[in-house]
Amino acid sequence: MKRILITGANSYIGTNFATYLAQPEFAGKYQVDTLDMVGVAWKSFDFSPYDAVYHVAGIAHSDNGKISDERAKIYYAVNTDLTIVCAQRAKDAGVKQFVFMSSAIVYGDSAPIGKSKIITRDTPVNPANCYGDSKVQAENGLRQLDCDTFKVVILRPPMIFGKYSKGNYPLLSKLARKLPVFPKVDNCRSMLYIGNLVEFVRLMIENEEQGTFWPQNPQYSNTSEVIAQIAKAHGKRCVLIPGFGWALKILSHATGLVNKAFGNLAYDQSLSVYKEPYQKYSLQEAIERTEK
Repeated sequence: MKRILITGANSYIGTNFATYLAQPEFAGKYQVDTLDMVGVAWKSFDFSPYDAVYHVAGIAHSDNGKISDERAKIYYAVNTDLTIVCAQRAKDAGVKQFVFMSSAIVYGDSAPIGKSKIITRDTPVNPANCYGDSKVQAENGLRQLDCDTFKVVILRPPMIFGKYSKGNYPLLSKLARKLPVFPKVDNCRSMLYIGNLVEFVRLMIENEEQGTFWPQNPQYSNTSEVIAQIAKAHGKRCVLIPGFGWALKILSHATGLVNKAFGNLAYDQSLSVYKEPYQKYSLQEAIERTEK
């Protein structure tokens, strides 16, 4: 039996992972506990009984525009410093593996509408803000702890979505359910359904992996098509209207939200191939499961 500690209570990803491993098909294979990382009480926690730590504690990027110095300090304190201290304690206690949730944000913002951004294994990190840099600095600190007896796994997922997820997807869902028409824009984005992510993490721990990984869905996403598929999942029809690309390009100079929604950011599919299948759900299946 693998003993797994999720560090970070009540997180969307951690909760879904614990629920996934509690399914009857995994009975007797995993013992999963969760540790609240708020405050200082966790520092007296005994990590020694665990084979792996899955670290999901962190502050997600929810700021638009310039981030204050005080807010930046919080990003580094939680996303960087807390991660490294937690990993060091796990290593000192004899834990064999540490799985860290980084993000595609380490590569910077999406490319503007009309410009491609395909990330390969050779693409250097290039964070555009302190949130991205806090993840990069955490990765750098974890690599210093990485060794044969303490295997560090760094995951750089793209946008994660699923039922009750936060972030951009709920906004797209809301628009799809209300709008009868929507701009048709040709963009390319990598996304990751929560059901595919939890299986990938399970395989990382089951196979005692080590290194950096880039999980994603088996198909790329197009924002306009995602809107249409969400509408269809609700028995509605959203007509995609071409010819709005120029207007969105102009609007993108006024707000970064346009490129965040319609820009391009994708992983080369070969980057996400793993020796065992983890992409259990296609994009269409993932949207249907999320919406229904």
